[in-house]
Order: sequence, then C-alpha cells, then structure tokens
Amino acid sequence: MIIYNRTEYKALSTRQYSKEKKRLQVELLKLGEWVIKKNKRVGIVLEGRDAAGKGSTIKRFIENMMPKAVDVVELGVPTKKQTSNWFRTWERRMPEKGKIHFFDRSWYSRALIQPAMGYCSKEQYRYFMKKVNKWEKRLIDEGIILIKFYLSISKENQQLRFHLRETSPLKYWKLSSNDWRAHEKWQILTNFKEQMFIKTSTGASPWVIINSDNKMIGRLNAMRYTLGSLEYDGKKT
Repeated sequence: MIIYNRTEYKALSTRQYSKEKKRLQVELLKLGEWVIKKNKRVGIVLEGRDAAGKGSTIKRFIENMMPKAVDVVELGVPTKKQTSNWFRTWERRMPEKGKIHFFDRSWYSRALIQPAMGYCSKEQYRYFMKKVNKWEKRLIDEGIILIKFYLSISKENQQLRFHLRETSPLKYWKLSSNDWRAHEKWQILTNFKEQMFIKTSTGASPWVIINSDNKMIGRLNAMRYTLGSLEYDGKKT
C-alpha cells in the first residue's frame, strides 16, 4: 500500500491549481500519445466513498487528452448476470491496445459497497477476495498496466459535501437516499476497506491512497503519481 500525499502547497490558490493542472495535463497528453503509438493497455481504478471526488478527478485527467486514447468505464447498477459473472464482467471492460480506461468504481465494489450494503452474498464476497489477486496478476502478465487509487475522505467532509449537493440547484441530483444510508454505515465500510487494503494490495498491484479532503490537491496528486509511474516518450515530470 502506498500513501501518496505530496503537499507542495499548504493552501492552494485557484491560480496555483490551474497552473499546475495545465503542466500535468500537457504531460498526460504525451502519455496518451505514447499509449496509442506503443499499443499500451492502461487501466486506472478510482475507488473511494461517495463524494470523494472520483468523477471530478477523472474529468481533470481526460479533459485535454485525445478522445481516442481514453474511455471512462462506469458500470452502474449491475444486472443479475453481471453480478453472477463478476470477473468476466470486468474482464470485458479492460482496455484494448492503445487505450487508457478510467474505472469510476470497479470490480472492487465487490470488496466494499456490495458487502457493506448487502448487495452481494457472503460467499460472493469471500470468493472475490480469494481470487482477485491472481486475476489481476494474470491481467498484468497479459500486458495491462494497472494503477489502483483509493480517494480518502473524512466523515465530516463527506457529510459537508452531501449537504452542499442537497442544497445546490445544479448538483442536487447527485445525492440519493442510498448515499446517506452508506454514510450511516461509515464504520462498516471502513472495516471492509481495511480488509481490502490488507488482502489486495500486492507488490504487483498496490493500492495508492490519495487524501481527497482537498479535492484540488487530491486531483493533482493522482495525476502526479500516474505520470511518475510510467516512462512515456518526452517525459518532463
């Protein structure tokens, strides 16, 4: 497990954020070109609690990348067939050559929200936890570059962001009663999260923990880690 929280700025102004984001996005464009040219397969997982900033982080990653280089994968509520064939469901969504896939939640829903909320059986959870490391290792051996981010948010900040969504005329639709139910199960989700880190953070596929209490710093850190992990053409980070 890797805790990646670079803190160049104690307080990050909008101007500083925009300047650093642009610098990193220039590098991300190079990364996308390298992935296409070299036929690389890159999967970037973003997990975390509701309102941790998964979608907004992906948005900043891809907003200036070439569309043909990237896809965003968001399964939504799985069908009965998808639930019963969990690994196959996600294997079909892995990137082809020359593509980066950003997973806004992933197969790790089976390790977190599903068991915490009763959306899968205990047997399904145990089977997943037993098999996932070997499954990921096979994907990596087949050429997929896998980066797993967990965006960490405090209980207080999640509650604040929920209230802000609740009262926003533009963002109220992002909040559901189910989000509040998950918030009430904070400790249960924490227990599953800790088990996930212990059992599924491996040398081949570690979890990278990003503090997302400050969304701007969290986004920049996710970009920096990704760029620092890959040796693409023209790299300047």
